[in-house]
Amino acid sequence: MTVRDSLNYLPVELNFGTSGLRGLVTDMTDLECYINTVGFISFLKQSDSLSKGGVISLAGDLRTSTPRILQAVAMAISNSGYKVEYCGLIPTPALAYWAMHKNQACIMVTGSHIPADRNGIKFYKSSGEVLKSDELSIKTCVKLAREAIYGSDTGVFNEDGALKQSAPLPSEIQAVKSVYLDRFTNVLSGEVFSGKQIIVYQHSAVGRDLLVSLLEKLGANVIPVDRSNTFVSIDTENVTPDDQAYFKSLAKKYPDAFAIVSTDGDSDRPFVVDETGEFHRGDVVGYVVAKELKADFAAIPVSSSDAVDRSLNEDSVTWQHTKIGSPYVIESMQKSLQNGSKKPVGWEVNGGFLTGADIPYQNGTLKALPTRDAFLPILLTLAAAVTQSVSFSDIFNKLPQRFTQAGLIDNFPQEDSTSIITTLAKKDTRAQKIIKQCFSTELGFGNPTDINTTDGIRITFDTHEIAHIRPSGNAPQMRIYATANSQKRADEIVMQGISENGIFRNLQSNI
Repeated sequence: MTVRDSLNYLPVELNFGTSGLRGLVTDMTDLECYINTVGFISFLKQSDSLSKGGVISLAGDLRTSTPRILQAVAMAISNSGYKVEYCGLIPTPALAYWAMHKNQACIMVTGSHIPADRNGIKFYKSSGEVLKSDELSIKTCVKLAREAIYGSDTGVFNEDGALKQSAPLPSEIQAVKSVYLDRFTNVLSGEVFSGKQIIVYQHSAVGRDLLVSLLEKLGANVIPVDRSNTFVSIDTENVTPDDQAYFKSLAKKYPDAFAIVSTDGDSDRPFVVDETGEFHRGDVVGYVVAKELKADFAAIPVSSSDAVDRSLNEDSVTWQHTKIGSPYVIESMQKSLQNGSKKPVGWEVNGGFLTGADIPYQNGTLKALPTRDAFLPILLTLAAAVTQSVSFSDIFNKLPQRFTQAGLIDNFPQEDSTSIITTLAKKDTRAQKIIKQCFSTELGFGNPTDINTTDGIRITFDTHEIAHIRPSGNAPQMRIYATANSQKRADEIVMQGISENGIFRNLQSNI
């Protein structure tokens, strides 16, 4: 009997989003994860000069489903004729940095910030992240792998799609963590944060102990708080009122704190919170880091605040808006290098910061890492405040006072999201009518003056407000990004979008 004929369930195939594969844990069976890994390795053999018997690095986050998926991925690597180099449960950027500088591919098992009932797999070539231009080839390889594995009679999987027998993962490579931390300590002076009390919200972030260790190495008085043994789904692009209240409570509890910092689940997105408990969104954090590095080019998603555009213009930095997702940011940085840029950087609204080249900074050279990183923006925003001898909040108060917020509605059918974006992108009479109805004057909106379709629908109004709606690339979620002249209004726009009878539901009923 073939593998496919033996299954007692209907398999759900994983799909690519903006950052690899993601899906419900129940759909991410050992078999499905195995198939996708075998397909990726086939792609590497065709495009990345992966020689037989070579090494592929592997790591994961702290979700309860991650160890099982690591086993399936490791077996797929071994059965394909390659060696598994297990790097442990570490931040995604730490794995990527290690593998890139060893010129080998790597695989990260993580669902990033999404809820614990989901997980994901992120693939890296020896040169770095899988780009959008790679996806068609990978999908073709996965399709062929699926056909071959479904048609085989290997006896590896049972009727539930689970491995019949799994082997222990290899011993963890301990040097990965120290190599990653050296990237930062090689450029920052050993006592740069001396005398500064920094609160680290640990929750279930995979980099929680590394972040504490790093800040202590740099002289800070670190207070770790609220470590969790269960996975906490916290999203830098969906900082809820409860999250905001929590940060305010920490600031009140620790009145001597210089800053409060944290990361998301796989530690590639930062939470940067000042001494008053105010969270600062990633697009503004990215600008502060770019200025600190004296970048000459910046790639930023179209969902960024226009305060960032204004600030980059004032600094005479060349910049480009991209679609949302690190692959698009990376492609923009690569083009800038071809056009003569020496210090290209990029970042996302989620705060993940990317460097496209080695960049001189303070005591040395910051090595390139063209994938999202959370530690760098945390460290350099702190360093900027220390260097300027100001409070942490002052670093952000100096920027143009535009206010932003973001939020999402979960379990929003992807087919509905696609229909909404497709309809509004036509910019025809019907689209204009729907926009005026859903973003009405009763809700406080002015007349639309621009509709940008670079990624989703970004509407600018004559009141200088911006409402940007966009489906998630790999989850049944619809996001809204708001920019306004006050935080209250930005928050209000987001709530109007995601409330039960709000803009998203109104759009859904009109499409």
